[in-house]
Amino acid sequence: MEGDAADWRPTAGPIALQRRAAMLARLRAFFGEREVLEVETPLLSAETTLDPHLEPLSSRVDAPGIDGRRMYLQTSPELAMKRLLAAGSGSIYQVCKAFRGGERGRWHNPEFTILEWYRVGWDVHRLMREVAALIETLLAGSRRLEPATYVGYADLMRRHAGIDPHEASIRALRRAVADGPSPIDTSGLDRDDLLSRLFGERVEPRFAPDRVTVVFDYPDSQAAMAQLNASDPRTAERFEAYVGDIELANGYGELRDPTEQRQRLEHDLASRRRTGRPLPPVPSRFLAALESGLPPCAGVALGFDRLLGLELGAGGIDEVISFPIERG
Repeated sequence: MEGDAADWRPTAGPIALQRRAAMLARLRAFFGEREVLEVETPLLSAETTLDPHLEPLSSRVDAPGIDGRRMYLQTSPELAMKRLLAAGSGSIYQVCKAFRGGERGRWHNPEFTILEWYRVGWDVHRLMREVAALIETLLAGSRRLEPATYVGYADLMRRHAGIDPHEASIRALRRAVADGPSPIDTSGLDRDDLLSRLFGERVEPRFAPDRVTVVFDYPDSQAAMAQLNASDPRTAERFEAYVGDIELANGYGELRDPTEQRQRLEHDLASRRRTGRPLPPVPSRFLAALESGLPPCAGVALGFDRLLGLELGAGGIDEVISFPIERG
């Protein structure tokens, strides 16, 4: 027999399994009270993200009519859920598994549980408040949180890293990283890599462990699928939510322009090509849905395992999932 015979045992104990079920019930009650529809979309699809920072897992699938087609386990249900929105679903949510290659660590496992939801007719600030309310509701049985705080990305970087993320030169960013607690070789890092390093080292450790901190107005270069702010196009309608230094959620005022979205996808594909990464096809069904008309909406993805870990006071993801990748 290969490996340790004890590897058959789950890493999450009975209490964690019970608390997971209870949190899922509270989550569904939260959305039920707000009349948000629960949906399911395929985890295995011919289309997937082109984000150069995410690595989708894939396999060739043999089935009548698609023999030998390469299909992808989804990094999130975003593309398919937006197709539902374009088809008139109204506000929707989904709890499902997501898969990301190359991710393993204290709070990372290649397979994990994600909560994603979209609010039709809402702006990003209204969704931020709902994200904070959901987190506070689901953690209410285990800890008392102070009222959420909302703060701009640039304000945090100026205050704690001493740089203006919109104006600082690459040279200044490299110097700031070199002066940090864990100096590294920055020669291969681009502007966003450097900003992310500074944010992780200088800003995230400052977040209070007893409240939800929502960071908004990320730089336009980090917009992903968010639209840019009309009042300041240097920033995107993107936010992230934390409790302490644990990132829980990433949300957008959703980009609806199919031309702009195609340009961003092609840029991501070019980035993957330059770095020798796999090249999934451009998601044509998703773009066709945008062409048909995505309603004004805001959406967010939340790491359910991390939220459960906070409720349990866990030291990492292995304590709240039955079988991490090494025991799958």
